[in-house]
Formats: sequence, structure tokens, C-alpha cells
Amino acid sequence: MDSYKKILVINVNWLGDAVFSMPVFRTLKEYSPEASISCLGPSRIRPVMEATPEVDEFIAFDEKAAHKSAWAKWQLITQLRKKKFDAAVILHRSLTRALLAFLAGIPIRVGYNTKNRGMLLTNHVSLPSKELHRADHYLHVLQGIGINGSKSPSTLNVSKSDQEVIEKILIDHRVNLMEQLIVIHSGGNWDLKQWPVHYFQQLVQGLVQKEGIKIILTGSQKDQPRVKDIIGECSAQVVNLTGELDIKQFIALLKRADLLISSDSGPLHLANNVGTNVIGLFGPTRPEITGPIGQGKAIILQHDVQCNQKPCYNLNCPNNICMQSISVEEVFNAIDQIKD
Repeated sequence: MDSYKKILVINVNWLGDAVFSMPVFRTLKEYSPEASISCLGPSRIRPVMEATPEVDEFIAFDEKAAHKSAWAKWQLITQLRKKKFDAAVILHRSLTRALLAFLAGIPIRVGYNTKNRGMLLTNHVSLPSKELHRADHYLHVLQGIGINGSKSPSTLNVSKSDQEVIEKILIDHRVNLMEQLIVIHSGGNWDLKQWPVHYFQQLVQGLVQKEGIKIILTGSQKDQPRVKDIIGECSAQVVNLTGELDIKQFIALLKRADLLISSDSGPLHLANNVGTNVIGLFGPTRPEITGPIGQGKAIILQHDVQCNQKPCYNLNCPNNICMQSISVEEVFNAIDQIKD
């Protein structure tokens, strides 16, 4: 490791997985404190990676947008060549990512030997013999260069300016900063992981009747119709920030919050990373694989509904019973429990 002065980590695609990759960066920095560590990944994870203490540089690779053409990919390869990386740690299992590192002339290329890409790697890593938590799965790649690490991540940096923006937004919405802030994130990157809208409606209606609590609903622009249905007649009693925050501001809000309630999603893992308590609503995914690994308390609600497989990717599931089996009463009980 002492000979690696410039390391490129070719990362995965989604916010939650980006959080799970953070122990890789921490471990690399521990083994080689003087090394410069760069991260290559899609622009959607840039805010998380730029807030990761051990990441010195972020390089965007948007395969379906800015780098869709062969020419754009070649320009990126040329950029990588000029940086003269000593090693590439390839967390993403695609053939394209391994090819990028190969054509960039990076002398040490370590990754899983999947998708027939073994010839593009100098250090092959076999897939683990058993299914691991996603963070351990990424850490396992480092065994290809003789490194072991633990899945405890460092904490995302939250800038003072982003914290000040959130404080101003809360004040503008007449939030008493002494109140308990509960953030509800109802979205998810696929429908199977979403708790039913009418359950969220009942949750919000119950919470707004409690004293000393302020409810904040969040999400992306595409979540706005769903959030509007959830709020219903409670619009005067909740703060709706759906589609109004960028990722770094959102992380600052999560750090400021006392509790986040969410399905298995990027926000769940971002909140737990910055020390916020979370209640995770799990259905088709497995918490032993994608459960929170941060500093905050975490209560996971999930039921065995006798489905054949988890994780489940049956996007045509007729009833989504795994999510419907989590009752509103259970969530209220979890809120009481996590405060103790």
C-alpha cells in the first residue's frame, strides 16, 4: 500500500450503496494516509462522496447521459490516463467499469471476477461464499490487495452553510427549534419498497395531534403527488419540503432531525450515518444485507410473509403484502421505543 500514492475507487450507483461504500475509503486511508483517493461514479452520488472525509476528488461517469457515446467515454479514459493512478479498486461489477480502468492504463486493477472481465483485472477477487451485508461485500474487494477492514463508516461532513440554510428554512416555516423534528420520507427508488400511502396518512394524522413534535415530509420532485396525498388535510400542521432541497441540504436536515421514518432507501442510510435515529420499514429487501450501519439508533420493522425469495424483485407483485404487513400501530410503538 505504501507504493500507492494515487488510488481510484470506481463506485456503485445509488445513494444508499454509496454510504455502504464509505468504509472502503476509510480503510484505504487508514492503510495509506498519504495517498490521494479519487472516486468515479454517477453524478447522483457526487454530494455523498464529496461529503465523505476520505475522498479527495470526485470524477463523474454518467454512462447513460454525458458519457453515453464512445467519444465521451474515450475522453474520460484520456482524463484518467493523465492522472496516473497507481491502483483502481472497482466496486461496481460491470464490464464497462473494468474496461475503463484497463484502457486508462492503471497498473493495479482489483475487483470481483464477474461478467467475464477477469482478463481486465490484475487482482481477481472471488465472490464471497455467503451473502454479506453490502458494506462487507464492498470491503471484501480490498482483499485483492491484501487489506481487511470493518464496515464502520466515517461520518459525512455537513457544511456550516448547509446547516444555516436548513435553520433558516425551518424558521421560515415557523418551526419551533425546540420541538422534536420527525422527518418522513415516503419515497423509494422502486415501488415494491414503498409503504402504502394510506398508512402514511394515518401516521401523519396521528403525529400532528401530539404536542412538541413537528413533522417534515421530504422527497424528490417525482414524489410530490404522493406526498400531497399523504398530507391531505394536515397541510397547515406539517412542513412539506418535497423537491425543495439539494442532497447536501437534505443531509443537513437529517442531521438536524431527531428521527427519520423511511423505507429501505438512501435517506434512511444518510440519516443513520450522521447520527440520527431511524425507523426502517423493510419489505422486499433484507436488513442483514442493506440495513443501516451508522451512528444513530435503528429500529427495523419487517414481517415474514412467506414469500419465496428475499430480496424480491417482482415488480409486478399484485399486493405488495410485505410492506402492507407493517401496521401503523407498530410504527407508533417504534417511535415511543426509540425515544427511550
